[in-house]
Amino acid sequence: MWVRVATDDVPARERTDWYQDVVAQTIAPHRLKITDPAGFQASARVLRLGRIELSQHVQSDHLAWRTPHLIRRGDPEDYLLGLITHGRKAISQRRTVSVMDPGDVVLFDTSHPYSAGSPAPRGTAVTLLRIPRGTIPLPQNRLDAALGHRFGTRQGLGAVFRRFLTSIDAHAAECTPLGLRVLERTVLDLAAGLLAQELARWRHLPEETRRQVLLHRIDAFIDHHLADSRLTPQAVAARHNISLRTLYALFEGRGDTVSALIRRRRLERCREELADPSRHRHPIQAIGAQWGFPNTSSFSRAFRRAYGITPSAYRQSHLTPAVPPAGRRQTPSEG
Repeated sequence: MWVRVATDDVPARERTDWYQDVVAQTIAPHRLKITDPAGFQASARVLRLGRIELSQHVQSDHLAWRTPHLIRRGDPEDYLLGLITHGRKAISQRRTVSVMDPGDVVLFDTSHPYSAGSPAPRGTAVTLLRIPRGTIPLPQNRLDAALGHRFGTRQGLGAVFRRFLTSIDAHAAECTPLGLRVLERTVLDLAAGLLAQELARWRHLPEETRRQVLLHRIDAFIDHHLADSRLTPQAVAARHNISLRTLYALFEGRGDTVSALIRRRRLERCREELADPSRHRHPIQAIGAQWGFPNTSSFSRAFRRAYGITPSAYRQSHLTPAVPPAGRRQTPSEG
């Protein structure tokens, strides 16, 4: 589960030392300079996923240095993959300087000196993956050459990576210990895939990692095109430059065929809209048609098979407020 700490209850005079300890525990020891100690605000949330750690940092304006002296005193030997979610962040490592905006990702390393800062006066929010050096199956010299470089996440595999980190933020608290181990493997696969793509070293990844990354790309493509009536297994295979036979082989063991997955996710979208009070005037047949069910009868049958209730009854169950039985007044405790 997430563990959260914040400056809310920390006296202003102690916040610099407090945050220096937080950074040391969640990343590595740093030297900090805080522009406005009295007004400094920060929070951090940490989630342990097996060998890796996911953390989220929200900070006011400050500067940080990972110095040679601190590295000599102790080094966790981790790669850090940082996603900027708010504000701007500047980082310099191995003679590369990058200024990042929301949606940008940067790779840096606790074993080499670097500096980082928040040039925006309103501070920044950053999601960090702390990954032991030996767990990324790519040549170390190629990874070292990429330190401090900015990667985009607005399309392709970068967008899949960003979306997955966002889903962890929203749903990790619901996961069992087994689920968290699955998340660890998935995060490592996507991080390795993103770096391999940026470094043109895709062939260096293990075959299973390439397979999992491709499946995540296919899942994201399907979700993005659910409203497209041309979304078929053939279209999915063509978009990813694989044969239909290869696509079917990828899905073996997942419990769903490609067609069944498309159908299930379309029904999920329909169910979300039917439960949305703001959409209650939108015709049910129009909702079905929007998500790939142009025939009203077939939509109703598919929805009932999936959820045991008709679309109209499902919508009504989410629109009708609870009413006390007739002839009995509602008590304050029931209100």
